[in-house]
Amino acid sequence: MRNKAVKRKFGKGAHKCIRCGTFSGVIRKYGLNYCRRCFREIAPQLGFKKLR
Repeated sequence: MRNKAVKRKFGKGAHKCIRCGTFSGVIRKYGLNYCRRCFREIAPQLGFKKLR
């Protein structure tokens, strides 16, 4: 019998990518909640442009 997982309130384990589910490199600015790898793929569809 396993114990129930604790809902994290802060730290790396509190936020995960809504696309792939990873906990590393999550961009939370503007409420995006995508990891940096998923963000690079989906950014043009969201309206972000590369400056350089």
